[in-house]
Amino acid sequence: MSPTKRTSATEPTDGFAELKLDADLRETLKKLDFHTPTDIQREMIPHALQGKDCLGQAKTGTGKTAAFALPMLQNLTPGESARALVLVPTRELASQVDDHVRMLGKRRALKTVLVYGGRRIRQQIEQLKKGPEIVIGTPGRVLDLMRRKTLDLSQVKLAILDEVDRMLDIGFRDDIRRILRSITSKHQTIFVSATIDEDIRKLAHSFMHDPVEVNVSRDALTVEGIEHGFVTVDPRDKFQTLLGLLKHESPTLAIVFTNTKHAARRVAERLKRNGVSCLEIHGDLMQSRRERVMSAFRKGQIQVLVATDLASRGLDVMEVSHIINYDIPEEASAYVHRIGRTARMGQSGYAVTFVTREQGSSLTEIEKLINYELPRFEAPWVIQREPEPPPEDATADQPASAAPVRYRETLRRNDELEALGVRPQHRTLGSRFRSTRRRRFGR
Repeated sequence: MSPTKRTSATEPTDGFAELKLDADLRETLKKLDFHTPTDIQREMIPHALQGKDCLGQAKTGTGKTAAFALPMLQNLTPGESARALVLVPTRELASQVDDHVRMLGKRRALKTVLVYGGRRIRQQIEQLKKGPEIVIGTPGRVLDLMRRKTLDLSQVKLAILDEVDRMLDIGFRDDIRRILRSITSKHQTIFVSATIDEDIRKLAHSFMHDPVEVNVSRDALTVEGIEHGFVTVDPRDKFQTLLGLLKHESPTLAIVFTNTKHAARRVAERLKRNGVSCLEIHGDLMQSRRERVMSAFRKGQIQVLVATDLASRGLDVMEVSHIINYDIPEEASAYVHRIGRTARMGQSGYAVTFVTREQGSSLTEIEKLINYELPRFEAPWVIQREPEPPPEDATADQPASAAPVRYRETLRRNDELEALGVRPQHRTLGSRFRSTRRRRFGR
């Protein structure tokens, strides 16, 4: 999410000078070895510096945070409490944005405060009393603080919604409207996202005045450095295929995405039993635990992170080399954000999606969204299974010793459950229904 780093040995020109950024911000960028703005930064920063409302769309991993953070740092005045509000969908993204703002604003006397759930609200209230100029948080906690009369947004000069599509996906639409309506002073509004649809445009035009729309995606929502495709797998073979992939590819850091918290726990447990260094992250973990998991992943203490879509936003780890969609995402837009965790800032990356025979329509929806036909990978680690013949007709002539069709089907389902690590629990009618006599005597 940062500007592009220098890649040549020669002394580069300062590409940020033409954007009319202040000298101290350019000096900070130079110290951080950032010299050339990305497309979204080059296009959006001049408009944002002029105070215009902006609707910015760019691929994941192309520096959207700096595109709004640098103008915010330049336009704010130190000493004015709660003049900028940055709303994000997840705690992890809030923490990441805060890190970037602090890094870019080292030479500015501006304070930030993080407000999100999972942390003691009293501590956040005490930090708000110190008058930070920038408030970064999730909609739920921001509303909570507003109800407690400890956060006053009436004088906000700049409202920023980062990853606005994700906020709408997870149900923050009404919260966003309440928050933006509470800003009564004249202010600037900026929306940034990897995908923008009509719902986002309607929301933007409800709270913006003649917004400038900046789209640098160029019809493709994924970055060029990602080699991504799919493999066809049988549901019973997904885990063994995952093990084979990890053994064959030996990724530097890999993220395995599942659609549910239960699946994330189950896959992580099985990977650990097979000697893979991994941890899982999902919404059921306490915030302190989530932070420890992310810290271990960033430091390379674990090789694999098993995650729900919680981690597809706000996870900026440059060393992630492989993305594995163990479960094909339920929403096509989630695919863009999942694979955007690799090939950050011009690096290369690899992403593969496990697709069962019944999920062809989901794959098509993804391809339509990204305007790209995903190739099918033919890899040695993919387990090939012959299609099962159709079940025999129950009315057909069968030997007397043949088991009933429903019994054979039950055994097949049990095999599939055991392959997923779930042991079927066999019950009899007697275990489900107690006789009158047993109920009477409490047995």
